[in-house]
Amino acid sequence: MISREPTLARLATAQSLLLEPFGLSPTHLQRALGEIMSHGVDDADLYFQTTRSEGWSLEEGIVKTGSFSIDQGVGVRAVSGEKTAFAYSDDLSWDSLIDAAHTVRSISAQGQGRKARVPTVKVPKSRSLYPSLDPIATLDSTAKVALLEKVERMAKAKDPRVKQVMAGLASEYDVVLVARADGTLAADVRPLIRLSVTVIAEQAGRREAGSSGGGGRFGLAYFDDGVVQSYVDEAVSYALTNLDARPAPAGEMVVVLGSGWPGILLHEAVGHGLEGDFNRKGSSAFSGKIGQRVAAKGVTVLDDGTIADRRGSLNVDDEGHASQRNVLIEDGILRGYIQDAMNARLMGVKPTGNGRRESYAHVPMPRMTNTYMLGGDKAPEEIVASIKKGLYATNFGGGQVDITSGKFVFSASQAYWVENGQIQYPVKGATLVGNGPDALTRVSMIGDDMRLDSGVGTCGKEGQSVPVGVGQPTLRIDGLTVGGTA
Repeated sequence: MISREPTLARLATAQSLLLEPFGLSPTHLQRALGEIMSHGVDDADLYFQTTRSEGWSLEEGIVKTGSFSIDQGVGVRAVSGEKTAFAYSDDLSWDSLIDAAHTVRSISAQGQGRKARVPTVKVPKSRSLYPSLDPIATLDSTAKVALLEKVERMAKAKDPRVKQVMAGLASEYDVVLVARADGTLAADVRPLIRLSVTVIAEQAGRREAGSSGGGGRFGLAYFDDGVVQSYVDEAVSYALTNLDARPAPAGEMVVVLGSGWPGILLHEAVGHGLEGDFNRKGSSAFSGKIGQRVAAKGVTVLDDGTIADRRGSLNVDDEGHASQRNVLIEDGILRGYIQDAMNARLMGVKPTGNGRRESYAHVPMPRMTNTYMLGGDKAPEEIVASIKKGLYATNFGGGQVDITSGKFVFSASQAYWVENGQIQYPVKGATLVGNGPDALTRVSMIGDDMRLDSGVGTCGKEGQSVPVGVGQPTLRIDGLTVGGTA
């Protein structure tokens, strides 16, 4: 059997699902783009997508819900200066496509004034970071139900205080095709799976919850007994720890953040502020600071969409550009921003492979992929031992950030009070309050244990949600404000 180069194979898959059944070809896409560009717009693209999604959930010992959906359509965009015109349809016919093209081209004040040159189709080489498979088909329905039932059995067997178990299994098969006005024709086939576990433990009339889970861009066989057991162990551990938690103290103190998922604070408090649209408009706390020190020495932050199999990774972004490994902050110095095509053009730089959208019904914007801080040279135990009095936060829930000021508020779902380098007891209700750019300058110790999260992150921005990854090593931050309940 002769194998096909992965980029061309993905393109063939996309054309077979999104063009050929509707009588469309790359020539039709060029014609539609030519109609848009004939009105003197600066840029235009077509985004075709088909998505198959499946979900199962277990509660109270039975699989209560199962869902399956198919969605497909095309988004048509024209860009003139800072203005964007956008139309979308779930009808993939030529008539619908050309109607949308005629609608969006009216954004240009020039009107019909020239015959647009139809560029030669070019298929740029992209990355091959994950298998082009349909994860929904990698386990049958009986096996999926059995997987969720196994989660409950494992959790109940772990500790008699576990009274309730909830589990969810989600799979998605996403195929996209992007045609740009410069002739670029790119495609991606994106599998995505996630298993989530939540347990509720009870002791002496007190009930506490703990959650865990993970996933990525591969098939459901990833969830073998070892992986499932690790999720169950973590969720049960969190719940049991919280049963003994005391009210958190409040005030300004040293805070040590654990490795992995606590990188969500970095994502929110710093990552969004480094997105190109906020910086082009001057509304970010990082605007105009390229080349300046914005963090303590040793702090290096990357956004990397090229990590194999990761939830936030992409072979190509939603504008057809190959994903990249972008160094945003290097040894405390701001090096660059995250860019999509429009903001990159207006700022006079190149796109960074971060143009993302929730679906064909949404416009792209600069968004993070996998955002993380590189590790340092300190052992995590040494960092915790350095705390005279302070908080050690190992897991986080929700939070809020103001991009303009950089101020953030985050709730710690698992944290410990530390005195004289020794963990004293778990605490509940701790809230971290601070300023993202300021917090970066207060990093005084960086662990050698950098790790990424287990594959659970979803980022929201302007009403759009996309899968992302986060990560960091253990960090000591001096002088953060902790809002507590004590």
